[in-house]
Amino acid sequence: MTATDPALTALAQGWCALSALHGRIEAHVERALQAEHDLSVREYSLLDVLSRQHDGEGGHLQMKQVAEAVVLSQSATTRLVTRLEDRGLLERYLCPTDRRGIYTNVTEAGLRLLEEARPTNDGALREALDGASKNPELAPLVRVVESLNVPA
Repeated sequence: MTATDPALTALAQGWCALSALHGRIEAHVERALQAEHDLSVREYSLLDVLSRQHDGEGGHLQMKQVAEAVVLSQSATTRLVTRLEDRGLLERYLCPTDRRGIYTNVTEAGLRLLEEARPTNDGALREALDGASKNPELAPLVRVVESLNVPA
């Protein structure tokens, strides 16, 4: 294969379209969350992921798992947790069975903010997808996103 191979060119174009769709959606949702709730997309995502934890077996995520869920490095996730902890939206505590482990929970204030922000996030996501669906290059990707039934 060469750099001008049609298969590679098509693959690169597909990747560019996917990247463009992601960028459009993230920017639109970011603006809405910032304007209405003073939250970034990453902050919202972190609150959402952590709010789904439970006290059952395997119900609490280690920082590495949290980082994977919000698609950030562990160090960036730790900084994000610290920022939200400073705002009173998260709290950390020692794992009761392994004192080396530290877990993070969403506070009541964090849960309230998340619930207030959820309709903004969902509405902005819908608007961004509707807008992108009007672009012939992005419309097929929007249809794929809309057809996914991925568990939270």
